[in-house]
Amino acid sequence: MKKVEQSIKEFISETIRTIPDFPKKGIQFKDITTLLQDKRALELTSYMLAQPFQNKSVDFVVGLESRGFLFGTNLAQDLNAGFVPVRKPGKLPAKTLSETYALEYGEDAVEIHHDAIFEGAKVIIHDDLIATGGTASAASKLIQRLGGEVIGYSFIIELSFLNGRELLIQNVPVESIIIE
Repeated sequence: MKKVEQSIKEFISETIRTIPDFPKKGIQFKDITTLLQDKRALELTSYMLAQPFQNKSVDFVVGLESRGFLFGTNLAQDLNAGFVPVRKPGKLPAKTLSETYALEYGEDAVEIHHDAIFEGAKVIIHDDLIATGGTASAASKLIQRLGGEVIGYSFIIELSFLNGRELLIQNVPVESIIIE
């Protein structure tokens, strides 16, 4: 099975294009729109994201704005869970909680509806990519403030050289299909 999983990961990786110097010089942007266009890659990515969390009694998948919404809803459906969006400030219509996090030059914030997660809920945080880990870490804090328990992190791509895992909750599984 490991050999099959490895070939699936390689196939998925080959469907993702890298755009050099986007959005600024020196960045190698991972563009998943090409993955989304390939129906087999789309199906296999959804399958690979769900596998580590089968039989984990997940209550919610929290998708991070905005590419985390693309597979987050599929992941929630595959795990028989609800889906909760975490968005940039001012994008959610009801009362929210906000969490600020550091950027390379400055800071940003994310928000969640104040009633999105119930006390004791088991939550998976999903995004297309983890780089420095700031957004996923901020989402973790929001979930904890609402009384939820983060039981896993789910990413399509992990840029390991940026050490994003270090900001995440220790001893919580981090599942990435592609690690670069």
